[in-house]
Amino acid sequence: MQLDPAEMTKVVNRLKRAQGQLGGIIKMLEEGRECQDIVTQIAAVAKAIDRAGYQTISIGMRQCLTHPDQPAMSAEEMEKLFLSLA
Repeated sequence: MQLDPAEMTKVVNRLKRAQGQLGGIIKMLEEGRECQDIVTQIAAVAKAIDRAGYQTISIGMRQCLTHPDQPAMSAEEMEKLFLSLA
């Protein structure tokens, strides 16, 4: 199933922000910043990436429901994708 690029804009933006945060974390590590600050930022990036994954699945599921005529994944394939984020 191919996702609608217009609907994926929010996901792309979230991942771009996470990419920027990741660059900031690398800089923090190189500068020898405090462990707590670094871990806090790593957790924020991980959460952003997780949310992007769940949002992608949500968009895919919604697309399957609103466009049943298009080729879609089976329930088992969708479940496997969803559980891969857990």
